Amino acid sequence: MAHCPFDFFTDGKKHNICLVGGGGKTTVMYELAAAWAACGRKVLVLTSTHILCPADGSFAADVPAVQNLWQQRRYAVIGTLELATGKLTAPPQSVYEALKLQADVILCEADGSRHHPCKVPAEHEPVLLPDCDMVLAVAGMDALGNSLQQACQRPQLAAELLGCGAEKILDAQMLTVLLLSEQGSRKNVGTRTYYIVLNKCDLIKAAQQDEMLRLLVGAGMDERRIWLRERGDSKC
Repeated sequence: MAHCPFDFFTDGKKHNICLVGGGGKTTVMYELAAAWAACGRKVLVLTSTHILCPADGSFAADVPAVQNLWQQRRYAVIGTLELATGKLTAPPQSVYEALKLQADVILCEADGSRHHPCKVPAEHEPVLLPDCDMVLAVAGMDALGNSLQQACQRPQLAAELLGCGAEKILDAQMLTVLLLSEQGSRKNVGTRTYYIVLNKCDLIKAAQQDEMLRLLVGAGMDERRIWLRERGDSKC
């Protein structure tokens, strides 16, 4: 993938990755899945919360269907289909256990944000897979310049974490705190490798991008684990 800077994409190792945080998780997840599958990797996609069932034929109802998609160099999406909503929830544990041994890469959307660009998790969130080795936190840069009430899923929790009111305008310093706090996007990460995707960077000025990067690195985040992603980066 030409645009993804993360070292894990080309290291050839088996990975189990959970995506958390704000808007853009699904786009990033499928982007990575498609790129890995095109390279011949067996990619399994699922959710521990809920996602829309894909309409592109990538949903696999059973193990043989997953294997058939892999033979076509496509990723496979598994889950329990809710007919009333058209959404997928977590797959049966027996199906997941059987397939995780065969997959080269597992990608799991482990958090919901109701399309808000940033998020502070509630007590029961995120729902990380116990065996995941990496966590990717996604935040939309269109959050900057908007109030916590407008930009954040669970704005009151964000306000409590930042020590301000929900009407406070979100700036780069505040977003850095939300991304690096163990009460924020880094919740329950523990010893897992942590990456940050700053999504929709094309919506902000280069100086703002530089400021976000400077603040994150200054707070101890490895620059090699930060992706300044623009819309359109899905081209491989």
